[in-house]
Amino acid sequence: MTEVYSTIVKFFQEGGLFIYPIAIVLIIGLVITIERWIFLSREKARNIKSFDSFLPLLRTSDIEKMQLYTRECTAPVTRVIGCGIDMMKASKHRADIENSMSEGMLETLPRLETRTGYLSVLANVATLLGLLGTIIGLISAFTAVASADPAQKSTMLSQAISVAMNTTAFGLIAAIPLLVFHALLQNKTASIVRSIEMAAVKFLNIMTYNRAIYAGAQVVESNDASTKESSKEQ
Repeated sequence: MTEVYSTIVKFFQEGGLFIYPIAIVLIIGLVITIERWIFLSREKARNIKSFDSFLPLLRTSDIEKMQLYTRECTAPVTRVIGCGIDMMKASKHRADIENSMSEGMLETLPRLETRTGYLSVLANVATLLGLLGTIIGLISAFTAVASADPAQKSTMLSQAISVAMNTTAFGLIAAIPLLVFHALLQNKTASIVRSIEMAAVKFLNIMTYNRAIYAGAQVVESNDASTKESSKEQ
C-alpha cells in the first residue's frame, strides 16, 4: 500500500497543474455514478415489489381498489398504470388508455435519466483537459528550452514531456471509466423502462380480456356492422 500511495503522490507531483481539475472531474463522475446506481437499483426493486403486489388486484378487475393502490404507491410502474386507470374513468378505448399511459411514461423517464448524461460530458471534459495540459506543457517546454543552457536542454525537455504525457494519461484514465459507467447506467435505465412497458402491456391485455376496456379494432368492427344495418334499413 505504501508503494501504491507513493506512486500516486509522485504522479500528481510530476503531472503538472492540469492533473487537479481532471481529478475533480473524475471525483464528480464517480459520485454521480454511485448515486445513480443506488437510485436505479432501488427503483428497480420497488417496481418489482409494487407490481407483484398489484397483480392480485389486477386479476380481480376491481377498478376502485386498483386506483386506490396506484395513488398510494409511488413506484414508477404503478404511476404509469395509474394514469391508465384514471383514463378508464373517462374512456374505455384501449388507444386512449395507451396514450394516457404513454404520457405517464414521459413523466417518469426524466427521474430515471437525471444526471446520467453528465457522465459522457465529464468524460469528454477529462480528455480535453488532458490534451490541453499536454499542449500547454509542451509549449512551456519549448519556450524554456529555447532560452536554457545547452547542457540543461535535454533534461528540461524530458521533464516537460513527462509532465505533458502524465496529463494526457490521467485524462484518459478518468475518461474511460466514466464512459463505461455511462453505458452501464443507460443499460440499467433501459432495463427499468422495458419492465414498465411490459407491465403496462400486461395490464392492458388483462383489462381487455376481462372486457373492462375494448380494443380499437373491435370498435371499428361494431361501427361497420351498425353502419351496414342502418344502410339495410334505409
